Amino acid sequence: MATAENLQDAFAGESQANRKYLAFAKKADDDGMPGVARLFRAAGAAETVHAHAHLRAMGGVKDVASNLAEAVSGEAHEFKEMYPDFVKEAEAEGNNAAAMSFRFAMAVEEIHHGFYSEALETVQGGNDISVVSMSVCPICGNTFKGDGPAKCPICGTAKTKFFDVE
Repeated sequence: MATAENLQDAFAGESQANRKYLAFAKKADDDGMPGVARLFRAAGAAETVHAHAHLRAMGGVKDVASNLAEAVSGEAHEFKEMYPDFVKEAEAEGNNAAAMSFRFAMAVEEIHHGFYSEALETVQGGNDISVVSMSVCPICGNTFKGDGPAKCPICGTAKTKFFDVE
């Protein structure tokens, strides 16, 4: 049982390191240090390789329908249970930045839940979803299929700031 727990801990640690290093890379880019930024991105990519290997070793990557069902469940937990409690606690502590971050995430996780639910239904019917362009708001993470709105309905960021996802 120790190995299973170790794999889970390693997966979580490598996943967090990837995200942290990508945030560090963005800061280095913003501060005019592209070499340091590239180093952080390279290390972040390596952390992703490690995380994926650990997840596979745990048996965490299954068939597409099972992966979608897990995503539906995870997103539902986040916007229905986890983030509402986090928002309340942050507000009670007067941490407005955390409360806003949690509110943004909560709203977007509900959108993801809908996307994944639709995809699961389509895959269970034996089909793939149609390939459409997708973009993400860099402030709140709102995710758009096709041509998104002029402004993000969650945080008000202009469409010109959204980034495309391959």
